Amino acid sequence: MNIRCFISIDVPEKIQKEIKKIQNSLPEFVGKTTELENLHLTLKFLGEISKEKVEGVKTRLSKIKFNNFEVELNNLGVFSENFIRIVWLNLKGAEKFQKEIDFVLEGLFEFEKRFMGHLTIARIKNIKDKKQFLSDLKKIKIPRIKFSVNCFKLKSSMLRNKGPVYEAIGKYNLE
Repeated sequence: MNIRCFISIDVPEKIQKEIKKIQNSLPEFVGKTTELENLHLTLKFLGEISKEKVEGVKTRLSKIKFNNFEVELNNLGVFSENFIRIVWLNLKGAEKFQKEIDFVLEGLFEFEKRFMGHLTIARIKNIKDKKQFLSDLKKIKIPRIKFSVNCFKLKSSMLRNKGPVYEAIGKYNLE
């Protein structure tokens, strides 16, 4: 049986509270905001992979030697302005670490030039006026708050009717 996996950084509680304020200021939409306990910065989505491949990923991730670093809340955006389904928050500061992950997983996974580390804050089902939604989204001020990253996780994702359920299947400390 395959496991749906991704590599991520958890969001500290004090930052979750700031993100909740951002979620509360989103323009009107039909859908759901991400539960605070599920907030994470996705660094790489691995998709549905075999248990054997999961073990290979764990082995490679455990070899990463990288210093602690800081990330900063940056800007809001959407994936595909024509068909809006995800509202995300971008964080500055994880780019070099993301490249390190791509490097250690080389050969196991394709390198994705277009992938951008992101934090999903809402999943959209319907919007009355896309143009107005995007205009209002651009007006939301994002506080320039930083937080330290001292570990990252390999997580499994099980999609349920009430929303995704995430479970850490590997934790890796930075130096």
